[in-house]
Order: sequence, then structure tokens, then C-alpha cells
Amino acid sequence: MSREDAAARRLYAWEDRVVAPRDTSLVPFAQLQALVDHVWAAEGLRFPPRVRPLPRQARRTVARATRLAIEAPPELPSWVLLHELAHAMTSTAEGESAGHGPAFVGLYLGLLVRHARMPEAELVASLRTAGIDIDLAARPAFLG
Repeated sequence: MSREDAAARRLYAWEDRVVAPRDTSLVPFAQLQALVDHVWAAEGLRFPPRVRPLPRQARRTVARATRLAIEAPPELPSWVLLHELAHAMTSTAEGESAGHGPAFVGLYLGLLVRHARMPEAELVASLRTAGIDIDLAARPAFLG
């Protein structure tokens, strides 16, 4: 198992335990782009990624993101969309990505606090308990 695989598994377990129970909302595909545009602008960013359908052959993938696109199913939990937006923010147009590392976690945490109104102190404490590193000063990768 690679280091990234282990980090991803820890993060996914943390999300299942801490994040998912706090946000059970589902966003229909038709509304995803508007939500992406809103969050992107609220974060002071320009040129949001485009939302497109997740390919049918991606059976084990919930959603995925790059700097330029977010692929999603017919409906998506809003916290998963925030997860994918953090991936878009920690990726470059050239395909470089922070994976599920500390910069990703820091940006994702901020999105959960600001856009899903989750309690920052509790999330930070639970991340630390789970052994997940956080860069609280993380900035989108493409801002330099």
C-alpha cells in the first residue's frame, strides 16, 4: 500500500465517521455547477471547474476532480462535492495534485467550515485523533 493510499483510507474513514453524519443533503446533478460556481467565487477564485457526468464505467468511483473538471453522478452529497472542490483547488491545470495530503485536508476543512457550517474545532480535533495531517495555511495550488 502506498503512502497516498494509506492517507486516503484514513481520510475516507474519518469522513464516514465524522463528516457524513453531519450532512445528509444530496445535490441533484442539474444544480451542481451552480453550487461549484458559488463556492469557487466565495473562496475568491475565478474560472471554476466544469461539472460533467461521471462516466458509466466508473462504477467504484463516487466522484472525481481535477483543476478543470468535476465528474459527478446524478446526485451527490454536498460534503462529497466540497471534497472534490478541495481536489480541484489542490490540483493544477498540468495535472499535478496534492492527493489527500495536508494541503488538501486544510482546504477541505475550510470548505466544510465555511460552506457546510461544520464546527472547526471539533473537526480539527477529530482529524488529529485520526492521525491525519492538516496544513491550516494551505492555499489553492494554482495561486502560487
